[in-house]
Amino acid sequence: MANDNAGVVHAEPWASVEQVAQHIGVAKDTVYRWREHKGLPAHRMGRLWKFKLTEVDQWVMAGGAAEEAPSTPEPAPAIAATKNQASHGNP
Repeated sequence: MANDNAGVVHAEPWASVEQVAQHIGVAKDTVYRWREHKGLPAHRMGRLWKFKLTEVDQWVMAGGAAEEAPSTPEPAPAIAATKNQASHGNP
């Protein structure tokens, strides 16, 4: 008896924003923001965004969801020195 499922490829189901958010443990707004600004792989179907969880997982593992290092403001020594001298009565 032949196996009726031989050669049948089971397609991965499409996931909604809610399902992706739950899958990776973030808010829905984060999923939308990552899609728009960080390239989270998504496919538009009418008005809805749909995802393949394997693509999302690969994106996360490749560092797509990594936080960007916060920029540290450079100190302004000339301004600080001028204020210091003025507050201490130095010329």
